[in-house]
Amino acid sequence: MRMLAAVALSLMIAVAPASSKPNVLFIIADDLAPRLGAYGHRVQSPNIDRLAREGVTFERAYAQFPLCAPSRASFLTGMRPDTTRVTNLNANFRTALPDIQTLPQYFRNNGYFAGRVGKIYHQGVPGDIGTSGPDDPPSWDKVVNPRGRDKDAENGRLRVMTPGIAFGSAMTWLADDGADEAQTDGLVASEAIAMMREHRDVPFFIAVGFYRPHVPMIAPAKYFAMYDPRKIDVARIDTDSPPDYTKAWLPDNFGMTSAEQRQMVHAYHASTSFVDAQVGHLLDELDRLGLADDTIVVFTSDHGYHLGEHGQWMKNTLWEEATRVPLIFRVPGLKARNARSPRTVEMLDIYPTLTELAGLPPYRRNEGRSLVPLLHSPRARWDKAALSQVIGGRSVRTERWRYTEWEGGRLGAQLFDHHADPREQRNLASDPKHAAVVTALRAKLPSALAESRPLPRKYDPDRNCMKWRTGLPKAIRAGGETANGDEYAGLVVCRD
Repeated sequence: MRMLAAVALSLMIAVAPASSKPNVLFIIADDLAPRLGAYGHRVQSPNIDRLAREGVTFERAYAQFPLCAPSRASFLTGMRPDTTRVTNLNANFRTALPDIQTLPQYFRNNGYFAGRVGKIYHQGVPGDIGTSGPDDPPSWDKVVNPRGRDKDAENGRLRVMTPGIAFGSAMTWLADDGADEAQTDGLVASEAIAMMREHRDVPFFIAVGFYRPHVPMIAPAKYFAMYDPRKIDVARIDTDSPPDYTKAWLPDNFGMTSAEQRQMVHAYHASTSFVDAQVGHLLDELDRLGLADDTIVVFTSDHGYHLGEHGQWMKNTLWEEATRVPLIFRVPGLKARNARSPRTVEMLDIYPTLTELAGLPPYRRNEGRSLVPLLHSPRARWDKAALSQVIGGRSVRTERWRYTEWEGGRLGAQLFDHHADPREQRNLASDPKHAAVVTALRAKLPSALAESRPLPRKYDPDRNCMKWRTGLPKAIRAGGETANGDEYAGLVVCRD
């Protein structure tokens, strides 16, 4: 036991900054899959790529619930969704966990200034832009809620590929005339820089949440000009269409044409490059303030994002595209630079990693595992799988396999070999040759039975309206908004 403790201490010392209380700059994008230059994609992201060259990039990092509110509640509390009880956009983790110390709150309670700029906990987009939304006040000393010209773009300027779907989910984009500084994400960067300057002389935990590339995908026109639409590919059609219960939306691709899909991929890349430029401003400011050698920088997203794979767009599925996230750590004093870890990790692991790097006592309620050993040696042995879930589905990911059960296997199961099938096209779950693999992976899933799987949301692309399965929410009947600002602006319900 003493030897293990000594090894752990030596690892911490090997990566800990010189300062006794290193700063933390926690940067999160919204709906950003690891489609970045640093992850081998033809997307222009020079600033995030620079961060990757200066730190450790995790190639297989996964969200625990690929939907905004559940994912953020999970990694910010260090608890799994079954513990937080947050599985939709309206639940609050404080209902189930009233006394939990969140990640920023833990740093705050240990002598740090804790500040938020932009979207960290869930906010409805575009509805909550410019407000705190359903924030968590105990987490922060100060909050800033920027609001840019993009918030008003829904007033007739958006290019809408799926009319009738509310703007928070509709396939919409805009190559805007406004400068970076006039957009919400440009203001997020400016306000975060101001916060760093104000608190440069005290240890800080500053969380910076960008709103793109979440729809509406709005960015200044110059970022669209960085890409030639003729060279943008759309997702290939699946060899065999997967069952509807694996999907979040029907029909496939919302019925969009190939040209419309290409426009949305173009907008996603442009929005990503726009966010990347803002990340660059933050990194440059750390250098100007002389804080780079005293600041741990983390870059991530809340979950992945479909761009037509398996006929799906957005998130809330258990496919690779929805669950996988970018995750990059830059730690002062870290010997491993421009390093890549192929190990399977979870967003849950961020919380205990940061507390260890900062030299803080471990928070006993964390359900994740510190990544410090992998920051020290990115290819070190690691036996931890990643678990993801949606309502009615549970999935486990190892370095080679993904295994998913729907309603505990009652609806069906899926097994994919990522060594041979990275696009998850061939389901091997019923192949007797892989029975032992299925048994081993099933043992890693939670023992509790999954909930009933809801039907996918249905859009009618011919009538440009949503087919609502049950009674309309009161907010729609009243023409108002939900409590957390996820407005129904743009929604049209089919009247059969």
